[in-house]
Amino acid sequence: MPRIAGYQPLLEQYVRFEPAVLADPYPLFARLRSEEPVCWSESLECWLITRYDDVASALRDPRFSSSRIDALVNQLPVEAREQIEPLRRHLSKFMGISDPPDHTRIRGLVNKAFSPRVVEAMRPRMQQIADELIDAIEPAGHMDVIRDFAYRLPVAVIAEILGLPAEDQKRFKQWSDDIVGFIGSGRGLVDRAQRAQQSMLEMTGYYRSIIAERRKHPREDLISTMIAAEEQGERLSEEELLATCVTLLAGGHETTTHLIGGGMLALLRNPTQLEVLRDHPAAIATGVEELLRYESPVQRGERVAIDDIELHDRRIRRGQRVFLMMGAANRDGSQFAEPERLDVYRHRNRHLAFGFGIHFCVGAQLARAEGQIAIGTLLRRLREPTLMAQRLDYQQTLAIRGLHSLPISFDAPRRS
Repeated sequence: MPRIAGYQPLLEQYVRFEPAVLADPYPLFARLRSEEPVCWSESLECWLITRYDDVASALRDPRFSSSRIDALVNQLPVEAREQIEPLRRHLSKFMGISDPPDHTRIRGLVNKAFSPRVVEAMRPRMQQIADELIDAIEPAGHMDVIRDFAYRLPVAVIAEILGLPAEDQKRFKQWSDDIVGFIGSGRGLVDRAQRAQQSMLEMTGYYRSIIAERRKHPREDLISTMIAAEEQGERLSEEELLATCVTLLAGGHETTTHLIGGGMLALLRNPTQLEVLRDHPAAIATGVEELLRYESPVQRGERVAIDDIELHDRRIRRGQRVFLMMGAANRDGSQFAEPERLDVYRHRNRHLAFGFGIHFCVGAQLARAEGQIAIGTLLRRLREPTLMAQRLDYQQTLAIRGLHSLPISFDAPRRS
């Protein structure tokens, strides 16, 4: 039993996706760091770890396995588990939900597509897409940052990297939302599992046709590169190829969308910091790192203990699930001075928004570049951006901190 139970009502509201706690989980995180840094949730049937040092250590501790889909699926009723066996099989091949040596082999191939040199070469194209999106909505004087910009920029970029047709991009969001909604829920929810399976089957069917076409007619894209490796018989199986394509499409835009949306919301609520970034564009690199810390798009990592582990007088049993709460760790005062204050000039910002260790986000360089270009373009192109909604709805997931929409108005600058 917990030593201090004062946080429990807040924790239950958070687990049940209560809007007020989803909108501001940081008081709960502060209570957990102070009162129960290793906390058991009966509702989630898992441990929550919230202090920076503990989360950073666990992210690189091999006793915490990333192979966790079975633990999530096993929360479902037996009949439901049988029905979603295709989903479980596909998810078990995801790069981010695997351990070495499979993880090492797959990541080694994908790393090349997201190297700093490759990402830097893509910046002009990313800037072109960002400007084209603003051109289309600028005359209206208002926009939904999520729908009109924060989603469309990263999905266009990852689609071009993979070599997917631009006209198919509208289909990607629902597929990704359904899959992330199940994985990120933290619980075995039958309706989410069923939706995730339907979208997974549709997405893998889509990819099978793309892959078949690329086998006949290779191009200069990442799918063709992965097919070539798979055909050598040493790197990727057919199922791993499909799973990696799904992972890159979902992960390649979902978190960046919410970096842009959450980052803009944080700046709108901190107008002095917004003005600093607008007036000093060179600060955008440290500014984006601070937005990643302050409103981490990925709020937690999930692991399964493969041994009994003692931490802060708690025994985490073998086979139990563990949530490594990066969103809480990134507000830990033992690591960050004045952690509740947004400071776009913050230096020595060793946040955990991209994880840590062997599972450090493979697309981190791309996400940083997209965030810098997107937020920099919004601040440069739109004068006096103003939030148009008093109440904002967050996605009902504990893994991703993301808005459904972010309506703003603005005075568009005259273009010469």
